[in-house]
Amino acid sequence: MTVEIISVGTEILLGNIVNTNAAYLSRQCAALGLSCYYQVVVGDNEARMAETMKTAIDRSDVVICSGGLGPTEDDMTKEVACSVMGERLVEDAETHRLIEMYMGRFVRSHRGYQITENNWKQAMVPEHGIVLKNDNGTAPGLIIDKNQKIIVLLPGPPSEMKPLFDQQVFPYLQRKQSEVIYSTTLKIVGSGESYVEMSIRDLIDTQTNPTIATYAKTGEVHLRLTAKAENEKKAKELITPVRLELEKRFETQIYTEDEEETLEMALVRLLYDHNLTVTTAESCTGGAIAARIVNVSGASSVFRQGYITYANEAKQNMIGVKGETLTRYGAVSEQTAREMSEGAACTAGCDCALSVTGIAGPTGGTKEKPVGLVYIGCTCRGKTSVKELHFSGNRGKIREQTVVTALAFLRECILNSL
Repeated sequence: MTVEIISVGTEILLGNIVNTNAAYLSRQCAALGLSCYYQVVVGDNEARMAETMKTAIDRSDVVICSGGLGPTEDDMTKEVACSVMGERLVEDAETHRLIEMYMGRFVRSHRGYQITENNWKQAMVPEHGIVLKNDNGTAPGLIIDKNQKIIVLLPGPPSEMKPLFDQQVFPYLQRKQSEVIYSTTLKIVGSGESYVEMSIRDLIDTQTNPTIATYAKTGEVHLRLTAKAENEKKAKELITPVRLELEKRFETQIYTEDEEETLEMALVRLLYDHNLTVTTAESCTGGAIAARIVNVSGASSVFRQGYITYANEAKQNMIGVKGETLTRYGAVSEQTAREMSEGAACTAGCDCALSVTGIAGPTGGTKEKPVGLVYIGCTCRGKTSVKELHFSGNRGKIREQTVVTALAFLRECILNSL
């Protein structure tokens, strides 16, 4: 079956809120084996909304709308959907009772507030629709299943939409499907997208089921393997030989096969598994590497402290970089990166240390040391390695690339030391 996702709300069009609902629904639909070819955002306008829904229902089997189920005048998704599907609205007694209970609690805790007439608008439902109880708000979810077409109406707030979809819509649509789609992702660091794609060109050219798709991220490449089968077990069986072949080709460059695991999460896990501690010494990234590490729950078991040594005096006073080194080679040099890393490891008493020094721009570059030149140093169990890199882009992009590359370099050095 094909699915189309419609996100309702002028605030989305204006950029006042980020449309996270569409991304979430896309992932869930893919897991259901639904093919999504279109995503649309439409504002709170009756005529445009009706046109959007008619187009969607003509070209898709399932249409999922989020937003526009509230009590105000510009909340018209339900009314438009009923018009498009030829349904009339009737009051649902159970929904009326639940709204009364929900709003009653609100009134009791907000002195002077009263239930207004427009709140009962949310108790009006399609006459032949399926009402989905909303435990987190007053607007129920709704399903209109008619003439071999399905429209699903969900509230806009993610805290309401996600539980409704997970617990009630997902199982409903799953029963309509004769097959499932299963996906897994291999996350790779240390190679660019073009290199990765060329390395698997033979697999891509002959793929049928499963398929391989490459996605470029900053400093990473993600490979998504997707298989379609009558059940999840058989889909996994189809994926297994391809996954094993990719693991053989990329080996330790694959840092995780967990969709939710980030590079820093994998790094903290690696440090913890081998009882290692780490510190950082940062110049051009100004603490961004340490921030990525400590963003991981449990990082305190492996991360001791970090040093932001932006000025030369800080490099000397905090982690023992020699003044002679700075004078002779400069702050942005292989020698300084090496001393930063070794000094940080010694000062913090850690097994590993990561240092970065570079020119993020847009000023400060020279012919010999242009903007984008970065040195990354890594000390691991007494051995120090330094990498010279040349990044392009604006200041933010250069710093972002430096952070990811540094984390990947630390991971590589740890693995080489084991």
